[in-house]
Amino acid sequence: MSTSVSACILVIGNEVLSGRTKDANLSYLAGELNTLGIQVREARVIPDDETVIIDTVNFARQNFDYVFTTGGIGPTHDDITAASIAKAFGLEFGHNPEAVAMLQSHYKPEDLNEARLRMAKTPKGAILIENPISKAPGFQVENVFVLAGVPKIAQAMFENLKGRLTGGATVLSATVTTDLTEGVIAKELGLIQDQFDDVEIGSYPYFKEGQFGVSLVLRSVDQMRVESCQTTVKEMIEKLGGKLIFSS
Repeated sequence: MSTSVSACILVIGNEVLSGRTKDANLSYLAGELNTLGIQVREARVIPDDETVIIDTVNFARQNFDYVFTTGGIGPTHDDITAASIAKAFGLEFGHNPEAVAMLQSHYKPEDLNEARLRMAKTPKGAILIENPISKAPGFQVENVFVLAGVPKIAQAMFENLKGRLTGGATVLSATVTTDLTEGVIAKELGLIQDQFDDVEIGSYPYFKEGQFGVSLVLRSVDQMRVESCQTTVKEMIEKLGGKLIFSS
């Protein structure tokens, strides 16, 4: 099993870029993927623009093990993700018989209009991703998984596809929080990072109840290295006269 499996998440939608819609899918997918041993290395928010979608998907699928897109697969004119994915792969695009059957089982014949049938269009040969909520499926083409933008539906789709994923080593983490500021610990923390080059050390300052401080998050696939680094960070805080507020 590979020790490092990468993923890229593409959030597609003008409404997210405009601020009208707050994305909730990135944090969910990143967390779920991490538990499977798949590390999200990059995430982008891109517009409902065919050229941008094609170029971004083609870059991502060539540079990451897995690509997940959210948004743009509904029944309206601005939902162009599915057709753009087809063009990115150079595939024909049209009604998927299996997807049509799913919608026919969900809607009354008089309610299954042309707009709703648009949600049954996929690139030719795509593997469907079941949608137990509104039935309109997502789909997979090679290493690209196309999900809905509505969080509950995206999450349900992910539950139905994650059995197709093969992960590597799970990234483990530990957190140390102190009342020292970044300016005080920067030099010593840099030396610790040099010592533990296999541990990612993130520094996140905060201001709470009139008090400045910093939370240090340590991440690695090696539990012993995380623990050793955590001990070293605690010793640094003590050496600099700081207070250890939280450690886990």
